[in-house]
Amino acid sequence: MNSDIKLVVPEINAGILTKNDKIIANPNCSTIQMVMVLAPLHRRYVIKRIIVSTYQSVTGTGYKAIQQMENERNGVTGEMAYHYKIDKNCFPHGGEFLENGYTTEEMKLVNETHKILDDYNISITATVVRIPVTGGHSESVNIELENDFELNEVRKILLNIKGVIVQDDIIKNIYPMPVFAEGSDEVFVGRLRRDYSRQKSLNLWIVADNLRKGAATNAVQIAEYLINKKW
Repeated sequence: MNSDIKLVVPEINAGILTKNDKIIANPNCSTIQMVMVLAPLHRRYVIKRIIVSTYQSVTGTGYKAIQQMENERNGVTGEMAYHYKIDKNCFPHGGEFLENGYTTEEMKLVNETHKILDDYNISITATVVRIPVTGGHSESVNIELENDFELNEVRKILLNIKGVIVQDDIIKNIYPMPVFAEGSDEVFVGRLRRDYSRQKSLNLWIVADNLRKGAATNAVQIAEYLINKKW
């Protein structure tokens, strides 16, 4: 969050980089996948508010967490990465709790989204939940927009985003899931639907492999951008 350091998702804001940037920040995994989808919608409709709940893979905690889950599934006693068992469980705790009642992971979603979209007027609230999967992070996102929208136009915008794949066919039960996102560099979005409880509001379901686009892939793409610029 250092104001002198660029926070970059190449598809969104690589243009802010210069050859003088020697330290470049890679955003949090859950932030990257969300802004990949929301940035073009913000440019078109102007986002006023974001409500996001995440369902995060144990891989975000690291190998020790994966081992804890496998031990629990196999009835083996071992080292605990979490305060509680994770197999057949979920808990609303990612990162460390802060004085405001939110966790560090939740505040990253707030602060990093503001910085990447370069708009501090967006109201954002987040809840981070850890779940017993390894394929990637999932997010239920509700956005309120300044300008009204048509779902067909939203789909067209999302279909034209490099690095985003739309999976949104409820007749065929097609929607993003971490079991299919694992090992992919893309961000998947589906369950697109108008929020009828509030005007100019939209619901989305966003999934990505948190170790790929949520981490390593994004860093590699930043490096590739610099190389292509001969910086």
